[in-house]
Amino acid sequence: MVAMEKKKSELSLSHGTPFPYGATLTDHGINFSIYVKNALQITLVLFTEENLEQPFQEIELDPTINKCGNVWHIFVQNLTSNVAYAFRISKQDDQTPLMTLDPYAKALVSHYNWEKLDTETYAPLGKVINPPEFDWENDQPPRIPMQDLIIYEMHVRGFTQDESSHTKNPGTFLGIIEKIPYLKDLGINAIELLPVFEFNETEALNKNPKTNQNLCNYFGYSTVNFFSLMNRYAYDHEWESIINEFKLMVKELHKNGIEVILDVVYNHTNEGNQDGPAMSFKNLDKNAYYMVDADGNYLNFSGCGNTFNANHPVTREYILDSLRYWVTEMHVDGFRFDLSTILARSENGTPLNNAPVIEAISLDPILSETKLIAEAWDAGGLYQVGTFYPGTRWAEWNGRYRDVVRRFIKGTPNHKTVFATAVCGSQDLYGWRNSPICSVNFITAHDGFSLADLVSYNEKHNTENGEDNRDGFDHNDSWNCGVEGNTTNKKIIQLRERQMRNLFVALMVSQGIPMLVMGDEYAHTRYGNNNTWCQDNQLNWFLWDKIDFHPGFHRFYRAVIDFRNQHPILKNPTFLTEEDISWHGIHPFHPDWDNDNRFIAFSLNSKNKKDGIYVAFNASHVPLTIHIPTPEKGQQWRWVINTWNPPPDDFFDEELRKPLFINSFRIQPNSAILLEQAPAVKR
Repeated sequence: MVAMEKKKSELSLSHGTPFPYGATLTDHGINFSIYVKNALQITLVLFTEENLEQPFQEIELDPTINKCGNVWHIFVQNLTSNVAYAFRISKQDDQTPLMTLDPYAKALVSHYNWEKLDTETYAPLGKVINPPEFDWENDQPPRIPMQDLIIYEMHVRGFTQDESSHTKNPGTFLGIIEKIPYLKDLGINAIELLPVFEFNETEALNKNPKTNQNLCNYFGYSTVNFFSLMNRYAYDHEWESIINEFKLMVKELHKNGIEVILDVVYNHTNEGNQDGPAMSFKNLDKNAYYMVDADGNYLNFSGCGNTFNANHPVTREYILDSLRYWVTEMHVDGFRFDLSTILARSENGTPLNNAPVIEAISLDPILSETKLIAEAWDAGGLYQVGTFYPGTRWAEWNGRYRDVVRRFIKGTPNHKTVFATAVCGSQDLYGWRNSPICSVNFITAHDGFSLADLVSYNEKHNTENGEDNRDGFDHNDSWNCGVEGNTTNKKIIQLRERQMRNLFVALMVSQGIPMLVMGDEYAHTRYGNNNTWCQDNQLNWFLWDKIDFHPGFHRFYRAVIDFRNQHPILKNPTFLTEEDISWHGIHPFHPDWDNDNRFIAFSLNSKNKKDGIYVAFNASHVPLTIHIPTPEKGQQWRWVINTWNPPPDDFFDEELRKPLFINSFRIQPNSAILLEQAPAVKR
């Protein structure tokens, strides 16, 4: 460790090397390398772990020997790990030198307690650490086929922060490890973590008008550094702990057959527009890292003040280096790219065909087995759902699926055929890519209403965000079932529970990849707030004790996931053919597409003629008498799901599945049924 009293004379300096970027620890010292455009002078500023206020050493780099092109570099001998550092950069003679964070820093020094800054200003430093060698125990990625994924969107802090979690390490990566048995029991095989790269949760300035408490950037879509983990997600505050805690989480999840997908934000940073902080990228080369117009103004296709200039060669290389790091060093299995169409924009913001950064990510040999998921739209209006990238290399958040299913289930007219298309994997969008696994199907996500709120509110109720209810979506395709918000009306409560079951059944019988949101399994409510990005409280936290308040729905949720996992015909890697699926209306094989009765049914036919299922949705407000198709010879239909029934008869366990001996059935309003074929038994 470098002691505070270490003298400059004890540190031997040499030219260093321009690659790799960042701070590279060797047996003999540390090599520092950073890309800076048009710098007059650069000083490496070093701090000890014991004193982060005053540097123990400042080393001025000589442009004649410590510079190669626009890359400045130096090797500091006799310097070991647990050193904090930054670069002081001068670009003009009359300019105050700018203290600058290394974008390639693998770890940062920042505050360690959530929402409690150690100083008045958030000003993180890079840190050089030498964590103990981590024993991966021959860790191998599960490599789950895309069509078999059940993705669970999760917030690291929110999953275990509430005291009801009874975890030893709440709100951390270690807390997730403690809940792996729960995830396995639920049937999850992939978690998608909201941003885990370092962000400043204290940057939100609004206050809750009801409580006057400060709000925060809870979700974390405001990245400071794309190589460094969020310090506040570690339990141990020792410098080297954060990386190993993350690795341990990944290893334990992999042991249990669960993949780790990171939600990454390569579309903007925390530096904002010209009024935002200049911490890193702005000081290095704002024209390389950001889209800037001729007048020097930041283009804002992200809705967050700036737009990452992803197709500039410098930034493209940076993004690739970051992704490779998380795969090679941290063993993550995939990435969900926030506002990914920004990656498809040129340096002036115009859309590109075959954008270089997307091509580079798609074809990179190191990333070749990682899962890539695009949120194929941005705040600038570029919408590429269905057209983001050819083939099956990328899947996409299917926003159209979400909207169509919500509308059909709540009874919106003229959505019968589009609902059928969505359930079949959205061939209208992905037919040219020849696979439904391009579609990540979801009803809810971290943005918008929760599943319970989707059936309880017609309007958003966001006043607690401190923006006079102006923020968040105005069009939610929701239905409150007759009363806005909480009610004691039993009929409305029962209808809402049915609608939640109907929505979830639709999701789980759809071809493609289902994505679930933590908390929906116990009907978590945010009380109508559809933009809880700033709420670090029980609006967002997983409330473990609420599972016991909704045991029936939780059981149903888990059982339907298990049913999907046990039935390959719900997880086809290719689009269904006429041999695979038959459509029905009131009468078998007559879907009556032109009749907007808000009823649709289909049967999936297995190749062995024995494992077929029949699914029907009545989204109307009246009961209908329907006729069931004749099962295969020697088979009969058995009840699996009837969402009209209260628990536990909404889902029948296998040993309790009774045969259906009649060929007609009265399906109740706002309900769904699922039957499966089984060997015939006598009455």
